[in-house]
Amino acid sequence: MSAEVTNKTGLDALEQRLAEDLSLLELPAKPWVPAREHHGTPVRDVVVIGAGMCGLAASAKLILGGISNIVAYDAAPAGREGPWVTFARMETLRSPKTLHGPALGLPQLTFRAWFTAQWGAAAWEALDKIPKDQWMEYLIWYRQVLALPVRNNVRITAISAADDLIALDLAGAETGRVLTRHLVLATGRSGLGGVAVPDFLQGIDRHLWAHSAADIDFAALRGKRLAVIGAGASSMDNAATALESGADSVDLLIRRQAMPRINKMTGIGSQGVVHGMHLLPDGWKWKFVDYTATTQTPPPRSSTLRVSRHTNARFLLDCAIRSVRQEGEALLIDTPHGTLRYDFLIAATGFSNDFSGRPEFAALAPHIRTWSDGRYRAEMGTARPEMLASPDLGPAFEFRERVPGACPMLARIHCFNDAAMLTHGKVSGDIPAVSAGADRLVRGISAALFAEDVEAHFASLQAYDIPELQGDEWTDSTPQLDKDNAL
Repeated sequence: MSAEVTNKTGLDALEQRLAEDLSLLELPAKPWVPAREHHGTPVRDVVVIGAGMCGLAASAKLILGGISNIVAYDAAPAGREGPWVTFARMETLRSPKTLHGPALGLPQLTFRAWFTAQWGAAAWEALDKIPKDQWMEYLIWYRQVLALPVRNNVRITAISAADDLIALDLAGAETGRVLTRHLVLATGRSGLGGVAVPDFLQGIDRHLWAHSAADIDFAALRGKRLAVIGAGASSMDNAATALESGADSVDLLIRRQAMPRINKMTGIGSQGVVHGMHLLPDGWKWKFVDYTATTQTPPPRSSTLRVSRHTNARFLLDCAIRSVRQEGEALLIDTPHGTLRYDFLIAATGFSNDFSGRPEFAALAPHIRTWSDGRYRAEMGTARPEMLASPDLGPAFEFRERVPGACPMLARIHCFNDAAMLTHGKVSGDIPAVSAGADRLVRGISAALFAEDVEAHFASLQAYDIPELQGDEWTDSTPQLDKDNAL
């Protein structure tokens, strides 16, 4: 039997076992949310923006919980959602292969089950880390096997209120306006803002630099001298890709005097962290995130070796950038090591929570309460700007209003992305705890939808009239009792 046939047979068997498990658990639950219209227009119960890992997990959990009138929109073509085959330039994931990720407590939905169904237990044992392209293939299967309602090549251009609903303007493969009761922003690493660009790059021609999350033409960098800012995973992956594409040289400009070496949060990973972090007092939340920001997360060993094996790569420590100026088609970068000259620069400088940086959030930005709006106190620790800009979220990832009553629809918009970390912990952006995050999100949305429709549910309670007893199961002995007991 050919490998292709064996693999397909194994995957078919896995899908059959998954279907059986879902049936045993009575999943998906029967739909329970009353249908709603607004001036004759059907209303969605939930719209999810983003169909990467978090968007898929959220969509799946909603449907399994009986909230079926949903849709997920993603601006990317099918199969290119999220970072995995776009700006994620590592070779493998850094997460251990054994993590169940977005499987939502279903063993047959795990990456391990999907992998071993096709290549067997021996191949699984031989696998070190998951290749990123293979992780994307798994997510494509996840979407298909659960029949998730994802619409690709659709971008949200504006979010506004429509009475007590949320109106979304669409562009791309679908146009027009969609109404929804709840909105989930599963927008990944970019959160609510976009890429973080250092001030020293303001005014520099864009053809001379790029952010690490951009679509970079590495072939065009062949033979050029490159600088890459930072010592994180993204810095290493972009530097390695440039070197492998034939760059003349690549310097990593690292402001620290020593490379970070210990991944602190991995060391304390537990179900206590997953389920307990969001319930801690604010001071403790701040302390954890501030400490990990101070110690920093090291790049994976494999990513670092992928760079250092090239003799034309340099790690320049204690090399903070003082300024960047353009001289013709070259960049002159002032550092403690003197002025360095490059042909191109890649800024691996992360993302920001500057809501005003994304047009679709323009109407929301002034109203979103952040940690700087009274939640942070000086005694908590360092007043880090990126932490102060984090949204101050409710228990179901919902936004809070900066001024009560100014933008009520924020209570029905849920920030299920990396920007939620300070309030909720790392449950809405990374592989390890995304199932727990999706569960927390959907529990909150379910409770809100039920409360919003409580009158309809009570009316259904009153109207329900299917008897379990037919009236012939007993005999009324009261008359005989009275006769027998007569004096």
